[in-house]
Amino acid sequence: MEQRIMEVLRRMQPVLEDEELRELKNVLHMVFAGCDVAQKTEVQCVDDSWRIDLEDYLMSKALEGKSTDTVNRYRYELTRLLSYINKAVADITDGDISRYMRAYKSIREVQNSTLKGVRAVYSSFFVWLRDRDRVRRNPMVLVESIKVEKRVKRPFTDTEREQLLRNCATIRDKAMMELLYATGMRVSELIHLSTTDINLQMGYVVCHDSDKERIIPIGNVSRNAILQYMEHSRGFFTKDTNESALFTNCSGKSMSRQGFWKVLKGYAADAGIHRDITPHTLRHSFAAHMLQNGADVKSVQEMLGHADISSTQIYLGLNVSKMRDVYMKAHPRH
Repeated sequence: MEQRIMEVLRRMQPVLEDEELRELKNVLHMVFAGCDVAQKTEVQCVDDSWRIDLEDYLMSKALEGKSTDTVNRYRYELTRLLSYINKAVADITDGDISRYMRAYKSIREVQNSTLKGVRAVYSSFFVWLRDRDRVRRNPMVLVESIKVEKRVKRPFTDTEREQLLRNCATIRDKAMMELLYATGMRVSELIHLSTTDINLQMGYVVCHDSDKERIIPIGNVSRNAILQYMEHSRGFFTKDTNESALFTNCSGKSMSRQGFWKVLKGYAADAGIHRDITPHTLRHSFAAHMLQNGADVKSVQEMLGHADISSTQIYLGLNVSKMRDVYMKAHPRH
């Protein structure tokens, strides 16, 4: 099997980047694990009866109001798991899932925080199955929990932020970066924005999260960057005049999460920022900087779209010096 995988990679090498080849290798290992390869190279999977259960589960999640991105992530992770195990869901054991998770961590080299999120998807699926008597027991009960060191991600420093935003090489990239930092929206919300979601005259943007909407103000710097993009750059990208996506790739289609990730990684490297940076770092930075500069927690919660204010309060702990100043001024026995 390994020889066949290497042959596929060799043939695809001329048309794929190194990162894409690594991802293809991971996918091939996951897909072919648990499958029998016959002499005629036909892949014969043992059991795919789980597909009906999976589709029913995903439909229920969609009806609950989960976003399309969330449902697609559930589909992606559960399809990989169930294809690997190749059993009817009622026959899957905790050992099957544990072995897959160990392989997942080893092959994909993910951090425990990522693996914990994946485990939560599996748990949700099997709880749903058990509640509907589609399985006799929930195997996830016996699957080891994932320990994650609780660390609040460090936001950009003022220097890092300015270096990153100044290094943007194109008008489009400048507009995306400024808007993400100006609003704290999720990258999934950014790439799904349409041109009608932006009101430059009034200075706000409408974000869509599942079936909910929220309005976030945008400042002059971000507004000017978007105006420049709309007037001088967007037309070069959009081949279809009916394309409604605000930000598009070079093919004129809506920007993808992976596409934005590559853009951000490149500019972070150019700016000399060598620590781990993700699109969420801009969201963290927005929240931390707003609170550090006097914004109230409730307003920041609404702008971030947090259902629970405790999620927003995490960012209060990022400014230890400010907390100490407040303590020294307010406590009678400081």
